[in-house]
Amino acid sequence: MPILKPYPPGLPPPHFIKHYTVVIILSSAYLAPIQYYAHLYATDHALVDLGEHYVKQTYRNRCYIATPSGAQPLTLPVVRDGVGHTPMGEVRLSDHGDWRHLHWNALASAYEGSPYFEYYADDFRPLYEHPFEYLADFNAALHNVVLSLLSLTPSVEVSRDYVAEVPAGAADLRNLVSPKVPIEHDAQFRVQPYYQVFKERTGFLPNLSIVDLLFNMGPESRMVLKQSLI
Repeated sequence: MPILKPYPPGLPPPHFIKHYTVVIILSSAYLAPIQYYAHLYATDHALVDLGEHYVKQTYRNRCYIATPSGAQPLTLPVVRDGVGHTPMGEVRLSDHGDWRHLHWNALASAYEGSPYFEYYADDFRPLYEHPFEYLADFNAALHNVVLSLLSLTPSVEVSRDYVAEVPAGAADLRNLVSPKVPIEHDAQFRVQPYYQVFKERTGFLPNLSIVDLLFNMGPESRMVLKQSLI
């Protein structure tokens, strides 16, 4: 069931405002944090901007998972073509370093002891075995799995053109949901603690990748997302 739909090229962004109550604009993200999906829980419609410039050291190619030593980043390697300001939709994944195998092993090692890893592992594993060429395509495939497991059904479109003007009534989250921006700056999001495997050792680790919530809380993840909203 396709969830992401192409955004009609050349059509001004305000067209989608008319039909929805809550609208957000997002960046493509790699196993995005809980904050990202809390906003999706509350929205009617989301527009994923693939025309924006790729920015390194952000959730576009990085997620954070829980380990016995604390939060660990998993970073997707991308092809550096020497051209600056590459649109997100044109960024290619690199095959350097066998990252697919390393990332999946990191997820399995971190969460094999969690209550729901064995239930959801088969939904994610095949995507780490598929040779996606583009970062945005890999992110979207994972994103579709997450939406399905969370039973979230917002209307989600993809724009290949940069969304330069944010229509009145839409919330632009492209720069707000970022590891470079403290989550306290998001007035609509609050950290809602939940069970984590290594909590006694590390303390609660806030706003990790959505898979941390899914693997630990399973069907109750929706309740945590709801309680994370102000």
